[in-house]
Amino acid sequence: MLVWSRSGRAFVWALFALVFAPLVLAPLAILGIAAFAGDWNSVLPASWTSENIREATAGTNYDSLVVSIETALGASLIAIVVGTWAAIAARTAPRFVRRLTDAVFHLPVAVPSVVVGLGMLVAFSDGPILLNGTKWIVIAAHAVLVVTFAYSTVSAGLDRTDAAFADVAASLGASAARVLLRVRLPMLLPSITAAASLAIALSMGEVGATIMVYPAEWRTLPVSVFTLTDRGKVLLGSAVTVVLLVATLIVLLLVGLLKGRVEERKRRR
Repeated sequence: MLVWSRSGRAFVWALFALVFAPLVLAPLAILGIAAFAGDWNSVLPASWTSENIREATAGTNYDSLVVSIETALGASLIAIVVGTWAAIAARTAPRFVRRLTDAVFHLPVAVPSVVVGLGMLVAFSDGPILLNGTKWIVIAAHAVLVVTFAYSTVSAGLDRTDAAFADVAASLGASAARVLLRVRLPMLLPSITAAASLAIALSMGEVGATIMVYPAEWRTLPVSVFTLTDRGKVLLGSAVTVVLLVATLIVLLLVGLLKGRVEERKRRR
């Protein structure tokens, strides 16, 4: 009860601010300052410029931004389709199959992302499926890394839905495909949308596996940030990071807007 009192809530908010400010807010603020810094050799920048942002949104950095967005959308689509299908299929499977499915789909988060990248590189550098040197190996690596979260989010959504609706539809003569498309998937739409947002956000920031597999013509923006900072171009790398954060936020807002329109259309029906 103490937590729900006025003084308790104030203490909780103060504790949250004490942790949030130095660990999250301060680094983001420093990135924003560095993105517009022309020269920074003291406590504060000695000069200011917009050249870093201009360079971060032009040339190869712009190409990398487009690559990141295309990769995130493609990998997320694959992850959502595979993760949703696996979650629904495992729901009615025997217990052993469900446990095996859970283990398989959670395996990518149990190992470092560079291990996933190395595994993809070894597996697809020769026949029968040759992906090395193409953009598809990057998209596939991202899909493997984010499919865990798609599967887990949809599985959690299934736990909160009532299976009786699907059973009633089937008992009234609806085919399995109709039950899936008209009952199960609409009920899971919030979970699927949440999974898509999470997958896109994770893919937009992925760098470990990408460094292992990306071809020169398909370099994502996080790899560009890593390359710039490795060369000592920290201010430009900060500007590119800000562009990446803004682009990720815009994509997530568009996904949320699409979700709102779909739900509004459902209500009108």
